[in-house]
Amino acid sequence: MNPAKRMQNRLERLQEHLERENPILVSVVGRYRQLDNISQKMGLLGGDASYATQISWWPLVSVLGTFSAGKSSFINSYLGLDVQNTGNQAVDDRFTVMTYSSDSEVRTLPGIALDGDPRFPFYQISEDIENVTQGEGSRIDNYLQMKAAPSEQLRGKILIDSPGFDADEQRKATLKITDHIIDLSDLVLVLFDARHPEPGAMQDTLEHLVKGSQKRNDSSKFLFILNQIDTSAQDDNMEDIVAAWQKALVQSGLSSGRFYVIFNEDLAIPVENKSVWDRYVSKRNSDYAEITKRMEDINIERVYRIIGSMESLSNQIEQQAVPQIQIAMKRWKRRVIVTDLVIFIPLIIGLLALTVVAGYWQGFSFNPPWLEVVQEKKWIGFIGLGITALFAFLLHQLIRSKLVNGIAKKLSTDDSYGNISTAFRKNTRWWHSIFRKNPVGWNRKVETKMDGIRSDIDEFVQTLNDRYTSPAGKEGK
Repeated sequence: MNPAKRMQNRLERLQEHLERENPILVSVVGRYRQLDNISQKMGLLGGDASYATQISWWPLVSVLGTFSAGKSSFINSYLGLDVQNTGNQAVDDRFTVMTYSSDSEVRTLPGIALDGDPRFPFYQISEDIENVTQGEGSRIDNYLQMKAAPSEQLRGKILIDSPGFDADEQRKATLKITDHIIDLSDLVLVLFDARHPEPGAMQDTLEHLVKGSQKRNDSSKFLFILNQIDTSAQDDNMEDIVAAWQKALVQSGLSSGRFYVIFNEDLAIPVENKSVWDRYVSKRNSDYAEITKRMEDINIERVYRIIGSMESLSNQIEQQAVPQIQIAMKRWKRRVIVTDLVIFIPLIIGLLALTVVAGYWQGFSFNPPWLEVVQEKKWIGFIGLGITALFAFLLHQLIRSKLVNGIAKKLSTDDSYGNISTAFRKNTRWWHSIFRKNPVGWNRKVETKMDGIRSDIDEFVQTLNDRYTSPAGKEGK
């Protein structure tokens, strides 16, 4: 089965699954496939690629931080099960993807269960790992594992626990997976350890996570959590510790975002001062409730995010990709015309000078000795003209092809909406005129299709709004 057919089968299986889980998204996948078709004809996407695989179709929460930040304890508390091992040392150096299971026990499955299943957001990630760190792609089980647990908190969502950022020999591959997870996540919980109040101890995490978040247009999905804050209760300096971490975030370039404080009540030792302890517990309960509320709400947010992503893609294709390709085409056309003139005009002048030197002109009359033969046997003239035209055509094509690379290498190859460089190159193939205005695959008919997709998006949003809201104040059906 070729890659394009495999991708189509993957999308069909996705639609079959969504038919059971969330029927409204079945039609959304169909619109993504329409966008794929448009972009593939333009050259933005390969035949084996799809925008639908760039997002997770299941709500996804990722938990990041160092090994001592209490990630596993937080997850176990949230799930109501001892799914993850806990301890003061690094206990797991793999990403753990947790999903719901109706079985009565927690089952651990190897990384291949994720790498080989197109329904999960880690499908064929071993290839990406191999590209980052040669030889590591075949060792996917060293990076990923899946745990299926009978926790109602996991029903309808995926929860990911990450290895500590300060562990690891396979650092490049780990950061590659981390970035992949962050991009797909609806919510990213970044846990810090209140027992190590010096922000410098987490500089590496701040560098990668915080500075990475400020480059994204969805930075609101990052929740920064100071865990094990109960250790500061004896000194009653919670606010000072939080302020120190907030300052560290600002110094790292993040000027927005909410900071939460939590601790595990089952493991905490209350201080004698009851008023201080009550304040800590009240703050912990309030922040924990907000965090878990955000985790529960992603089931709704995910559907809106998927639809919003499709609208964003359609706008980016029309408003960013098409203009960029058109600008590149104009630049290429100008260079080809100028280069043609620079080469062909001197060539023509040189040939004309040779005919003069050879004595082929009698005044303004061109009369070479072979002219009578050509007039008598016209086919010789046609052959001569054909060879000349072929030479000019091949020279022109050589000029075209040589001028493509200089422009193409300056164009983006990995935008969310596709490969601009490849799309531009598709317009420079020899059978396409340098004077065409619209990129290959883009015309009024396609613009109308785009308008139809956006119109469908509005209908999807209205359907969701009718399900979750009632602006008129009427009772739901």
